[in-house]
Order: sequence, then C-alpha cells, then structure tokens
Amino acid sequence: MEALLQNFQYFFNTTGFVHLEWGNLVMIVIGIAFIYMAVAKGWEPLLLLPIGFGILLGNIPAAAGVSISVYDEGSVLSYLYAGVKLGIYPPLIFFGIGAMTDFSYMISNPKLILIGGAAQIGIFAAFLISYLLGFTIQEAAAVGIIGGADGPTSIYISGLMAPHLIGPIAIAAYSYMALVPVIQQPVIYALTTKKERLIRMKPPRRVSPREKVLFPIVAFILCALIVPESLPLIGMLMAGNIVKESGVTDRLARTGSNALVDIATILIGLTVGASTAAEYFLNIRSIQIFGLGALSFIVASAGGILFAKILNLFLPKDNKINPIIGAAGVSAVPICARVAQHVGRNEDSENHLLMHAMAPNVAGVIGSAIAAGILLGLIPY
Repeated sequence: MEALLQNFQYFFNTTGFVHLEWGNLVMIVIGIAFIYMAVAKGWEPLLLLPIGFGILLGNIPAAAGVSISVYDEGSVLSYLYAGVKLGIYPPLIFFGIGAMTDFSYMISNPKLILIGGAAQIGIFAAFLISYLLGFTIQEAAAVGIIGGADGPTSIYISGLMAPHLIGPIAIAAYSYMALVPVIQQPVIYALTTKKERLIRMKPPRRVSPREKVLFPIVAFILCALIVPESLPLIGMLMAGNIVKESGVTDRLARTGSNALVDIATILIGLTVGASTAAEYFLNIRSIQIFGLGALSFIVASAGGILFAKILNLFLPKDNKINPIIGAAGVSAVPICARVAQHVGRNEDSENHLLMHAMAPNVAGVIGSAIAAGILLGLIPY
C-alpha cells in the first residue's frame, strides 16, 4: 500500500497541477477570452482562435526536465516556433495575401497609394515613443511595426530584432486587428465632418489584364531597389499576386490563397500564443507594448484620414476623396476597408466606399513592409 501511495505521489508531482502558478491561471483566462471572442463574437476567428488556444498550450506547466514548451530546446513546439523566430512563416503569409489581393483599385487611382503611405506614420510615432520610454532601439523598431496593423510584419521584425518580445508584440498586433471596428470608428467621426463623410467618389476606371500583370513586376523591382531589406516580404507578396493575375497558374494561386496561407496562419497563431508563458509575458514591458500598440494604431488611422483631407485641398470639387477611406491606410486587409464601407453607408446608404477603401488598404500592406525594410536597413540587429 505504501509503495502504491509513493507511486501516486510521484505521478502527481509530474502533473501540471503541482507546478501551476497564478500567472498561468491569468494567461489561461486570457486564452479562453480570445477563444470566446473568436467563437461567440466572430471577431477575426482565423486569428484569435489559434492564438487563444496557443496561449493555453503555452501555460500548462511541466515538471523540471520535461521539454514541452516553445522555450525548451528540442521540444516539438520549439521546432514549430523556429518558423517564427527565423522569419519563415510571415513571407509565406505574404505570398497568400498577394494571391488573394486585387490591386486594380490601387492601380486605377494611384493618388490613393499616398494615403496608405501616410498611415505608416503610426509606425514611426510608436518607434520614437518606445525608444523614449527606455526600449532599446531594436525593441522600439519591433514595437513600432504594430502601428501598421500588420501581424505577419510585426512577427517578422520582432523575430529579427527583439525575439524575446515576439509574444506580446504579436498578441498586441493581432488583437488590434480584431478590434479595428471598435478603434477606428470613433477616430473617423472625430476627424471628419458630416459633409466630408457624404462625399461620393467617382467609380474607378477599368484596369486591363496587362496592367495587372505588369504591376507586381514593376512594384517589386522598384520597392526592392529602394529598400532591399523589404525583399522577403514585398517579393513574396508580389510573387503571389502575379501567380493570381497571370491567368496561367490558377492552381498555384488557389494553393497560395487557401492551403498555404491557412497552414502558415495556424502555425503562427498556435506557436506565438504558446510563447506567452506567464513568466515571459506578464511584465511591465508587455503592458507598455499594448498601450503603445493602441496609440500607434490610432495615430496611423488619424494620419490616413488627415492626409486625405490635405489631398482634398488640391483636388477639384468634382473629384474629392471621402476622408473616411483614409482610415483604411493601415494594412489590416480587408477589415479596415469594411469599416470605411460601414461608416459611409451609415451616413448615406447609397454611398459605396469599399472599392475605393481597398486602394489605401492594400497600399498599407506594401507600406508597412517598406517601413519594416527601412527600419531593418537603418538599425543593426
């Protein structure tokens, strides 16, 4: 009987119940909250569901010497997490984004590209504030990318410059992507007038198939020559797009826009979530990152709106830009464009802004990748 009790005691000491700490319980509650938001509220379930379950994975403790977490060398999760640390998964997601993106709205109205560029002010604002708060210059660069509302780029930069901050940076970036409607609508109403929100824009011109094929080639060459460090992201984005637009590789386009991007999203979500073990995540730096992420996202949205208003000063009365679409300059595609459409329809049920908003929205994807390349080029890592 005594031997049986000793065996039971030994087994019990190997379970997670013995090693569970309050921090793990807090993170488990956060993970369940993410899952709830994804399932019950429908907030970006493709992102929040794997991240939420990943948080559960990362906060089940084990006995000393048992390798199960992303931080335990040789564990299964650590091998999967290598795709995050080495920057493998984000370019794969960019290929998938390119394979499902229609750049024709941007090509038909090139001035809207400038709005996508202006919205990147959120990245550099967060970078400067982070640095002033005591983050190292590499950490500040990684935190700043949250302002682009671009999860894959945030992970790519933090993996290269601040791998110890991947968890909070990625969670912040994807959380704010899911909260786009909550954050952006008050900013839009605060910075625009009723008259501006009622502006109807001219329908975009038809873009020829030749233009659609030439665009990813020209855009890649120009961007890569200007900012070579952006090549892995811009290159994969444009490679995916030409596969889509060429008309001769439909099977590759379907794979890129479905299976490939889904697999990469699952792996990123689960492993990034699993990197949020309480001992690494629950600290003052994580709180600061979440605050800076919210600030940078607000600044980015405001930057796009205000730049659209500035452009209107130089445009004829019959060709004004509805500044609502300026908020779509951040790269959360197509969430921000849908928010612009929703706000526009609230003001005028016959005003369809979605196709116009997609132009700065996809320009924001390119802009955030270029901003990341600039930071990588200027800051040693």
